[in-house]
Amino acid sequence: MSSPEKTAIIVVGATASGKTSISLKAATALHTSIISADSRQCYREMNIGVAKPTADELSLVPHYFINSHSVHEHVNAVVFEQEALQAADSIFSNHEFAVLTGGTGLYVKVFCEGIDSIPAADPSVKGQVDQVFKERGIQGLQQWLTEVDPAYMQQSKETGNRVRLMRALEIKLSSGRSILDYRVGAEKKRPFQIRKYGITWPRDILYKRINDRVDDMMSKGLLQEAESLFPLRHLKALQTVGYQELFSHIEGQYSLQNAVEKIRQHTRNYAKRQMTWFKQDSSIEWFSYDQLLEKFSAI
Repeated sequence: MSSPEKTAIIVVGATASGKTSISLKAATALHTSIISADSRQCYREMNIGVAKPTADELSLVPHYFINSHSVHEHVNAVVFEQEALQAADSIFSNHEFAVLTGGTGLYVKVFCEGIDSIPAADPSVKGQVDQVFKERGIQGLQQWLTEVDPAYMQQSKETGNRVRLMRALEIKLSSGRSILDYRVGAEKKRPFQIRKYGITWPRDILYKRINDRVDDMMSKGLLQEAESLFPLRHLKALQTVGYQELFSHIEGQYSLQNAVEKIRQHTRNYAKRQMTWFKQDSSIEWFSYDQLLEKFSAI
């Protein structure tokens, strides 16, 4: 079992910020393993497009939550919390430290603080909500929620987020209670210490790293990977930047050049959202890539 003397080292940052190499340096220096807090790297079928560590990198130290699931499985924050805590317990049975890294802010949050217990939505309700969105778009969702759950629309800061709106509607219509009622905000106490480190780059340099990464992915065969996954494009796991744009190209909506430019743009947008999320966490200590690399090299 874990103990307060054990410590989880958490490395966060935007996509293409260098989290993989920093976490490998930390895990090697601390003689421990890595837990991936990435909502897509857990899928075996997705490789190039999710910037999964290479086979050589995976062989350097044991990794958890990478290649652990199929795209046909339902993986969410609840599943991640359970499996990541089990992994941490296993690591702490033989090591003083565990390293967790990833850019999925919600996964990092639930590992550190837990997640509220929100009931599953009725499948028939999900169908109704999906239909309203298809017919009336996000404005239809907003209008419906204003009618059935005005408190949510008044208090939420994400009334422009389609996924959040649909989830709030599903819970309200299924349970009769607002999703706000389930967000008790009680942080769970973990039986180990937590230290969070963030990687920061000047925006122009980060965006260049993102553009270069997209080019590298294409040269490594991202289009061919997308073509192989095209029959599965309806699955939630494949609703991912890098794949969606190429699926649209395969369907004839974009030229390949336009699809690649959209991948670059959408990845930059995603990086901005990641940093907005992480910057709200005052417990993260921020360093440049070189500073953090030096910090773990000195251990």
